[in-house]
Amino acid sequence: MALQNEMYRRLLGPGWARVDPARLESAVGGRVVLVTGASSGIGERTAELVAAAGATVLLAARRGDRLAEVAERIAARGGTAVPYPVDLADPESVDRLVAGVLAEHGRVDVVVNNAGKSIRRSLADTVDRFHDVTRTNAVNYLGPVRLLSGLLPGMRAQGNGHVVNVGTLNVDLPLAEWAVYSASKSAFEAWLRCVAPEIRVDGVATTSIHFGLVHTPMSAPTYHPRVPGLTAEAAAEVIGRALVRRPRLLVPWWARPAAALANVAQGPYEAAQARVLRMLRSR
Repeated sequence: MALQNEMYRRLLGPGWARVDPARLESAVGGRVVLVTGASSGIGERTAELVAAAGATVLLAARRGDRLAEVAERIAARGGTAVPYPVDLADPESVDRLVAGVLAEHGRVDVVVNNAGKSIRRSLADTVDRFHDVTRTNAVNYLGPVRLLSGLLPGMRAQGNGHVVNVGTLNVDLPLAEWAVYSASKSAFEAWLRCVAPEIRVDGVATTSIHFGLVHTPMSAPTYHPRVPGLTAEAAAEVIGRALVRRPRLLVPWWARPAAALANVAQGPYEAAQARVLRMLRSR
């Protein structure tokens, strides 16, 4: 599996290579980095990576017990990490997080917007579970917008900062049964694209990374471990490299032409998916 995952990473393109530790240290050493979804998966590994590079890492996620474990592990390795339990679907919880980190640290230099809720469900199965639509939208879109609305003024005032958004290829290539998830992630992408020029004027950079499959606890219920994809550690390396190079958008090299083709041939693209769904339902 390790070989398959490494081959998958290489197929994404040169921008998905590992980060040089010295360059990462230069980029984040001494800085305050907030990582959401830091209790597991990509967020956990990213927090460990930037902490090892000398950043003060603010760990944000719902599970306070897991955050404490991550913080203790980072501290045992000589890093600095502070846990901040938060529910991004609760506006008051987000406001408390913003107030707390600014009161205790004075600033946030980097935000890695990684927390997310993944949901694969057909339209028919969603009809009676609209609360899942609401929560997915809150976690993937409204919560991050509220968080950044509280933190960006400080970044703009100090004249520098970086927002890294952990996005998805579903934004580029929408798939059947992923409507709720894709719509919520696309909404945040649209918001970030609109505010990016405004905050760029004040020295704040933005990066969106459109990941394909990453094997994490969130993806485990949907994808078998043998399906080729990135590991959480490899995804963290990609984020680390983005912190160094600050690209505006990072997607697999083949995603842009594929997305353009899907847009031009939207009817055939959707018809092909419908044929696959019919085949699956006939089994």
